[in-house]
Amino acid sequence: MILEPGCMGRVCIEIGVDQMGNAADALASASMLRLENLDTDIPPPQEAIEATKAAIGTDAANSYLPFLGMHALREAAACRVSATTEVNYAPDEQCIVSAGGLSGILNALLAISEPGDEVIITDPAYAGLINRIYLAGGVPKLVPLIIEDRRWRLDIDALRDAATHKTRAVLTMSPSMPSGIVHTREEWDEIAAVVRKTDACLLHDAAMERILFTDTPIIHPASLDDMADRVITVGSVSKEYRMIGWRCGWVVGPKPIMKDIGLVSLTNVVCQVGIGMQGAAAALIAQDDGVDQATREWRSRRDFLVTEMSDLPVVSPDGGWSLLIDTQSIGLTPGEASKLLFERGEVAATPMTGWGSPEHADRYLRFVYANEPVARLSDIRDRIRKAWKV
Repeated sequence: MILEPGCMGRVCIEIGVDQMGNAADALASASMLRLENLDTDIPPPQEAIEATKAAIGTDAANSYLPFLGMHALREAAACRVSATTEVNYAPDEQCIVSAGGLSGILNALLAISEPGDEVIITDPAYAGLINRIYLAGGVPKLVPLIIEDRRWRLDIDALRDAATHKTRAVLTMSPSMPSGIVHTREEWDEIAAVVRKTDACLLHDAAMERILFTDTPIIHPASLDDMADRVITVGSVSKEYRMIGWRCGWVVGPKPIMKDIGLVSLTNVVCQVGIGMQGAAAALIAQDDGVDQATREWRSRRDFLVTEMSDLPVVSPDGGWSLLIDTQSIGLTPGEASKLLFERGEVAATPMTGWGSPEHADRYLRFVYANEPVARLSDIRDRIRKAWKV
């Protein structure tokens, strides 16, 4: 499926999370389960908190300079990506700091694409990513995810068919949001083949790459044969490090494109959050960043929800913070299912309307399990039964 280019002359996709969050906030009910937004109740690394406190009031943290980010964070981020990919990235030439991961995604898209260029992305995908393709003047080309044994897989034939002479980039995320798909080596090889065939870039959102429930090593696309010069990696401290409010991310990639991305970043955002950068750098070099422990907790919540809803059309995620349930197959649109859950079950959950194509994404309602412990989720099946009568 090809969506029309640009936001001019059309309205960008509404994400829906804000409406659900505002409605839940307005009720101020302690019994409301907050499954609508990608938040987490697990605290950030203590080193990050202390470094942020120490930065407040310092001159270095209250400046426009350096435009491309503090050296300590650029160095830590470049080292992080180098360790994952086994590719040596120079922090001063191949890494810039962005105001959050999605800011980095937009800046990279603006730097690598021209109006009308096609960007391949999965279906479903985060609506904010699709909107950023539009904002860059691009055309999202949606490749469906398919379900095998109640888990997501990439439709390889559709991926191959999506590649055209207009393909400028493939935008990937693994684990992905909202689906939680973790690409297999076979899928990565097919993605890489499309990138090589079309002479495109691979723009990789690595915000959740360590939040894996598969007990398998991370596969980063830059580590594949002949891909290091084609892959742009965007990361952030928001998810793995539980530092959403810091608004700090990074872009790491080949030298020839990084200067352009830096110029876009300077023009688009000017600079990043000063006190946030020092906290982010501390998180990246912390002896114990808490990611493994947090991932075990998120996995336990995933396991609980999947077990409790085993008689419902839930697709089990292999990583990340959220799972999807196909409400269309039980006779409810995601919007109807969300409304009934909110009013009868005291559960706030976001419909995936617009998070891809009507044929695929619009079937699903999303549950975010990163912000509610198992004790709070204990009666989730009863709440669903009360709301949906199933």
